[in-house]
Amino acid sequence: MKVGIIGLPQTGKKTLFQILIRSEVKEQSGPPKPLPGTADILDTRFDKMVAMYSPKKEVRARVDLVLLPKMEQENIAKGDIFRDIADMDAICHVVRAFDDDAIYHSAGSIDPLRDVLMVNAELIMHDQIFVEKRIERIEQLIKKKKDEEQQKELTLMKRLLEHLEQEKPLRLFEFVPEEERMIRSYPLITRKEMIVALNVAEDDLNSQLIEKFNSICKSDKISVMVVSAKVESEIAMLESEEEKREFLSDIGIEESALEVLTRLCLDALGLISFLTVGPDEVRQWLVRRASPAPVAAGVIHSDLQRGFIRAEVIKYDELIAYGSEAELKKVGKMYVQGKDYIVEDGDILNIRFKV
Repeated sequence: MKVGIIGLPQTGKKTLFQILIRSEVKEQSGPPKPLPGTADILDTRFDKMVAMYSPKKEVRARVDLVLLPKMEQENIAKGDIFRDIADMDAICHVVRAFDDDAIYHSAGSIDPLRDVLMVNAELIMHDQIFVEKRIERIEQLIKKKKDEEQQKELTLMKRLLEHLEQEKPLRLFEFVPEEERMIRSYPLITRKEMIVALNVAEDDLNSQLIEKFNSICKSDKISVMVVSAKVESEIAMLESEEEKREFLSDIGIEESALEVLTRLCLDALGLISFLTVGPDEVRQWLVRRASPAPVAAGVIHSDLQRGFIRAEVIKYDELIAYGSEAELKKVGKMYVQGKDYIVEDGDILNIRFKV
């Protein structure tokens, strides 16, 4: 599961990517290529479990990120950038919303709304061109030989084209399972979930900019967040979590943008996290939303899914409220769940199995 980071030139997306993967990206020689990396899922629930259990080992869940080449006219004209985006499971569009006379903007001025709308229009145009070509191809095939499956696809493609011509992304189009099957292999990039990360100056972290964009992007099912790559760089240089929390408190925000971003990435990928805890190890795991307990067990190890008997479930908020597993047992809040239990975000699981 991969999140592709896109954006116009000089938006700060490379800086943000480097902070997320905690590694410096070397300058590329030759044609620009996608750069893969992995980022820790930053989650205060995990940190609190580590503090509570003081484990010998702690393992955060991770998300795969890919820094994609700049969305400049040359790359757009060649079409390579769209092929790169098609390989992603979700998109994070980093948008410049800070002023700096020393850093040029490809459009000559700072206008984040214009940039968001422009990139969205390019993505919709890509899908529209693909659908138009697909319609032409199917019509040619039907002329030679009538085929019921192709006729169904032609009907679907015409509906998709009508939708795209209204400048709406395909995230908003409701597919039935049969239609999902028809287009599963097609590079329709506006079907992918999208996050817009507005890269602002430190002084604008608490501005109302996000409210303006939320009202605009909500109709296109786009999540919006504010980040200051400059501030995140300063936070990343601090050694302890205590120092980082103090820094955030001083600038008036509760959690770092990287915590928000990794959480939005999970939402975009349709994932939730659950925990296994104890004195030996505290570990965070990822599983698809609405997964039953045996599937979550399989994320830990295939044997746990194959021989699943039951899941002993602790609710994170209840553990924090009562302070220990012993106290939870006293009040009957240690839950035993079977195969039909749907794992919820933040659940703490202990899997019982036999193979």
